[in-house]
Amino acid sequence: MTRNNKNEIVEFLSNEFKTAEAIVVASFKGTSHKSLEQLRIAALEAGAKVKVAKNTLAGLAMKNAELPVLELNGDSIFIWAEDQIAACKVADKFASANKDTFAIKTGIIDGEAADIAKINAFAKLPGREELLGMLAATWMAPVANFTIGLDALRKKKEEEAA
Repeated sequence: MTRNNKNEIVEFLSNEFKTAEAIVVASFKGTSHKSLEQLRIAALEAGAKVKVAKNTLAGLAMKNAELPVLELNGDSIFIWAEDQIAACKVADKFASANKDTFAIKTGIIDGEAADIAKINAFAKLPGREELLGMLAATWMAPVANFTIGLDALRKKKEEEAA
């Protein structure tokens, strides 16, 4: 790999990591290429991105993005997204399906280093769409209860009039 290629990778990762709210680092030793393609597809569907990069280049990119530099060793794959929960969910789901060959090592969530427990906790949270649905249901509950009450009052008035 030439110096220009390395500089391009560092530049790309630096720009991506600056906008990322979550970065998950995992070990993928022994994971087949076909499985990694499934990971890439799942990440794309969730709005996350995946890249295999050398630890030294990723460390430089984290430093350039003003993020805490993680102690990285071994093979590393990086999963990041602007949505904290999406990156964690993608990594956790893939790690659960490929326990023998894929393991979450560490990560960065909201600009702070995160351990495996924190990443797994974020993975268990409901996603953005689910949270918006819950919020809408909460806002609609008083309206629904009011209309149910009005309907019951209408029925009572009709029975009294009859």
